[in-house]
Parts: sequence; C-alpha cells; structure tokens
Amino acid sequence: MITKSIQEDIQEIKSKLKHSYIIKDKTTAFTRKLFLCLFDSDTVADETLQELETSFEELADLVCYKPEQSCRNIWEDYISEIPKIQKQLNEDAQFILENDPAANSLAEVYLAYPGFYAIATYRLSHALLKFGLPLVPRLMTECAHSSTGIDINPGAEIGVPFFIDHGTGVVIGETSIIKNYVKIYQGVTLGAHSVNKSMQATKRHPTIEDHVTIYANATILGGETIVGAHSLIGGNVWLTKSVDANSLVSNQSKTTIKTKKNVE
Repeated sequence: MITKSIQEDIQEIKSKLKHSYIIKDKTTAFTRKLFLCLFDSDTVADETLQELETSFEELADLVCYKPEQSCRNIWEDYISEIPKIQKQLNEDAQFILENDPAANSLAEVYLAYPGFYAIATYRLSHALLKFGLPLVPRLMTECAHSSTGIDINPGAEIGVPFFIDHGTGVVIGETSIIKNYVKIYQGVTLGAHSVNKSMQATKRHPTIEDHVTIYANATILGGETIVGAHSLIGGNVWLTKSVDANSLVSNQSKTTIKTKKNVE
C-alpha cells in the first residue's frame, strides 16, 4: 500500500521540475508528420501543412523562450525554408544511390536507409534551431537517434550532399563542420577531446572538408582537428590531429598466423 507520505515526497520532488513529457510526444509526432509531408506520395501536402502548423503552435506555446511574447510567428519563417531543405535531401538521396552498390533505387533509399532518415531529421531540425526553441530541434534529432542509432546534434554544420551508410553508432557533435560530398560509415565519432562545461561556447568538434570518406568505427576528436579534402580515414582510426588534403590514414594492425606448434 502506498502511503500518503510517499505520495507527498514524490510530488514535492516533482514540483521542482519545469518540464512536461508531452513536449517529447508532440515533437515526435511533429517530426514524423513533417518527414511524411516531404517524402510520402500518399500524404497530401496542403492538408498536412495545416496540421503541422497547428502542431507547431502547440509546441511553441509549451517551450517558448520568451514567455511575454508568442513564438508562433516562427512557423512562417521556418516553413519557407522547407522547399530548399527538400531539394538538399533529394541530393543526399541521389548521392547515397550513386555510392552504395547495395542501393537499387531512390525509393529504397527513402524507405529503407536509416542514414537518410537521420540526415533528413538533422536538416529539418538544424533549420529550426536558428529561430530559437532549442529544445524542439534537439528532441527532433533524438527521434532519429532512438530509431536509427545515429546521433547528430542539430547544431552541427553539414554540407550537401552527405552520405551515412549503415549508420548505427554514428555520433556527430554540436560544433562539427562537415563540408560537401562527405561519406561516413557506422560507428564513426566526430567528438571533443574532453567534456567540460566551460567549453560550451567554443568549437569542440572537428572539421571535415570536401570529398572525405571516413570508414567504420573511426574516431576524430577536437575543435582544431581538420581532415583535408579528398582524404580517406580508415576503419578504427583514432585521430586527434589535422591531416592534409589527399591523406590516407590507416590503423596498422599485426597479424599472427597460428602454427601447429602454437595451437598445441
């Protein structure tokens, strides 16, 4: 039996919290509907845009960073950028199709590729971030993170086109800069040298220049680390210093062949 004192203790602790999980639920629904509006042929755009506006207004009322003002007017500025983002994402999808021999069609990329969904959610959240309401963009990318295993902070700067293959375990930090025609594979981390709250306003994550390929489980750290254009970073590489353009960085491994004597 739950005693009244336990109920009171729980409520007292909870009273210090200033958030509601309905924000997360509403953001998840908003993100999914926005993706379908852009990429589902059966979703009628004009009706869905009206529904999205209503959903956005509800979110804005919940998380507005200026309580004395309405944040609803952000919607018109944000939605005006959506056609440009849609075109960028179509370039991303085409880039994936052209570079992955396992991709048979654009439809397969749109429907089956977790990397594409994560990139799409990132681009939609990144555009919203500059209008304020930082909690909503972060929750949008967490929708993709939870379903794909790909964690892209909405503050990152990512060029066009961009390709994430397989994707599970990819982490792209807040101040990362990724330029155009970059390809990365599962388990790649673009992170910081260290985690310190005092570094919040500084560039903590690396810069990846044009036409770079980063293979599985490579880790690249540091705000001053720059990977030069047309470089190839091999799997399992640990990189904390800049490399020039056209570099090939590999993880050297040692192979020992078992002999009958060794096995015995």
